[in-house]
Amino acid sequence: MLTGKQKRFLRAEAHHLTPVFQVGKGGVNGEMIKSIREVLEVRELIKVRILDNCEEDKNDVAKALATGARAELVQLIGLTVVLYKESRENKKIVLPKAAK
Repeated sequence: MLTGKQKRFLRAEAHHLTPVFQVGKGGVNGEMIKSIREVLEVRELIKVRILDNCEEDKNDVAKALATGARAELVQLIGLTVVLYKESRENKKIVLPKAAK
């Protein structure tokens, strides 16, 4: 679970990123989840764009992506989802320590 400080840090890191995936009319599917997991292992932090023609609610899409990819939902702003998952082999992002 990410703290508020860690989420702020990750939002700042994600600001310059461009979306890597798009969720369209077909919604979230298994193949997309599998691909997102693989990309998260390499990049740790990604953006996913929900297209206007997506028939599902944006909050449901964000939750489905985070749950399916076993990632943390950092932010849902407009139609852009930011996901974070710590990489096992390609760790690049060092999160600020959680306050005790």
